[in-house]
Amino acid sequence: MNLARRVAYETLRAVHESDAYANLLLPREITLAGLDTADAGLATELTYGTLRLQGTYDAIIADAAGRATEDIDADVLDALRLGAHQLLSMRVATHAAVNETVDLVRDTAGKKATGFANAVLRRISERPLAEWLDRVESAARSDDERLGLRYAHPVWVIRAFRRALTAEGRADELEDLLAADNAAPGVTMTALPGLVDAPADAEATPYSPIGFRLAGGDPERLVRQASGRVRVQDEGSQLAALALTRAAPIRGGERWLDLCAAPGGKTAVLAAEALAGGAALEANELSPIRARLVRHSVSGVPLDVPVSEEDGRDRAGRGRYDRILVDAPCTGLGALRRRPEARWRKSPADVPALVDLQRELLTAAVDALAPGGIVAYVTCSPHLAETAAVVADVRRSRGDALEELDARAVLASISPREIDLPEPADGSGRAQLWPHRHGTDAMSITLLRRR
Repeated sequence: MNLARRVAYETLRAVHESDAYANLLLPREITLAGLDTADAGLATELTYGTLRLQGTYDAIIADAAGRATEDIDADVLDALRLGAHQLLSMRVATHAAVNETVDLVRDTAGKKATGFANAVLRRISERPLAEWLDRVESAARSDDERLGLRYAHPVWVIRAFRRALTAEGRADELEDLLAADNAAPGVTMTALPGLVDAPADAEATPYSPIGFRLAGGDPERLVRQASGRVRVQDEGSQLAALALTRAAPIRGGERWLDLCAAPGGKTAVLAAEALAGGAALEANELSPIRARLVRHSVSGVPLDVPVSEEDGRDRAGRGRYDRILVDAPCTGLGALRRRPEARWRKSPADVPALVDLQRELLTAAVDALAPGGIVAYVTCSPHLAETAAVVADVRRSRGDALEELDARAVLASISPREIDLPEPADGSGRAQLWPHRHGTDAMSITLLRRR
């Protein structure tokens, strides 16, 4: 059996059995298996491609098997998903995809399951993906369910995306967004401002003035050589940090706080900006393990950044700050390109508790602002309950004590190129980034100033 397929399979099993994160586990498994560049690429495509399209493949497998996927043993089902991806979305010969997958089933589930797996895979191989899509979509009970099958998104996510796009008058972009979620994102990097420059042959990112893409070579090697002053970071994350630091001129002696700091990419950008502007930065992260990631992330910046490990709702009140970043825990629906399993792991039932936490964190941050201080409320989700509604609730509770800044204007002043950020229907200053429109994660950015 090909070792790359085994690595992909074991990663899928860990994702489904132990709620592992593929983006954290897969690189470690590739290293442990000693895969060369070609096999590492194969394992990556098998893992991420299968997870992205899992809902579609499950519908196809159920049709081919004549039974619901819930009635198929979990270890066999993950193997069938890998086989379906190879048969329908990769240039893998049918005999290789079928034989390798059947061997995988034999090794993991026993010989008894191989006949069933072989039969299902043979049926799947009889039609190309386009025909399978037409077939499974014909059983859809609504347009949203049809879109969910075609683009492998849960219906509740599709509806949340439609509402968010409609708020901008852009509902017609929905299918472009769903397609963008299923495309592997390119590697975007940042050079921490004032500390290091991007390589001379790198391509500058269109919107972030500190971002770049390599013309070639190994990004991780560059990260190691730069001692933490160059890092892999989505352009949207860069813009979220810069929106706070560049919303107003920095005055020497300002105090800043990154309230929910892990894994620390935005913290590092804040640290570099604080160093240049003569500000002090503190960071906080509840999880001790994730707090260590933050400390490592800022280690390349010659600035003392104390990292506390407290509940942000309690931590924020210990001081008065001129700028606070609240990069709140959220559904992560804006990063489905990078964490494809999130679309299957989250449910509408997760949203209310997250919204309560987001509201409490933002309220605590607002109360910790010094007069004239600014808080950036950021979520990697476009869900209106997590974005516009949270901000509206907090503003309502604080009356005239808060004013909203125009985050879209701030991003426009930062960006080297014109950036398409339509005004939301509610007339707020919120900026919403999108994978299909900007090539970034779907970051929502709101800026509030305390009067």
